[in-house]
Amino acid sequence: MNSLTSISDKIYDNQSLDLKLKDWRSGNKKIVFTNGVFDLLHLGHIDYLSKAKDNGDILFVGVNSDVSAKKLGKGSSRPITNEKSRSMIIAALEFVDAVMLFDEDTPLELIKIVMPDILVKGGDYKLEDIVGYDVVMAKGGTIKTIDLLPGYSSTAIEQKIKKH
Repeated sequence: MNSLTSISDKIYDNQSLDLKLKDWRSGNKKIVFTNGVFDLLHLGHIDYLSKAKDNGDILFVGVNSDVSAKKLGKGSSRPITNEKSRSMIIAALEFVDAVMLFDEDTPLELIKIVMPDILVKGGDYKLEDIVGYDVVMAKGGTIKTIDLLPGYSSTAIEQKIKKH
C-alpha cells in the first residue's frame, strides 16, 4: 500500500465511519473530536491538533467542506485550498486518526454521529458556546479548550501574501 492510500484510508464517509466507530468503541478507545477549515496548514494548527490528540486515543477531525467554509465569512477568496487537499493534508498528520468533511454550517450533525468522549476547540471559545457542548455533556463527555499559539492564523498568512 502506498502512502497516499494509507492517508486516504483515514478519510471517512458515513458508511465507513459507522464500522470504524463500532471498532473504536469495542476497543474502549477514547475519541477526541475537533473541527475546522484548516485552510493553510501552519504551526498553530499543528500545535493545536497535537495537543488535542493528547486528550485521548483517537483524534477525529471534522473538516469544513468548501461549501461550508464559504459560509464562515472569511472572505470570497476562502478557502484557498480545496476540501480534498485540506482533508488529505490533515489526514497525513501522524497524530490524526480520522478525518471527515461536513457540509453543514456547523459540525453538530457530525458530532451527533461520532459522539466523542472529549470535544476540543481553541481557547478563543467559551465552553458553553462550543457547538456540540450540550450533546457531549449529555452523554457524560468532556469539553476542553486549548490555548492557541499566538501569531498564527490562515487569515494572517493570506494577508501577508497579498501584501507582497
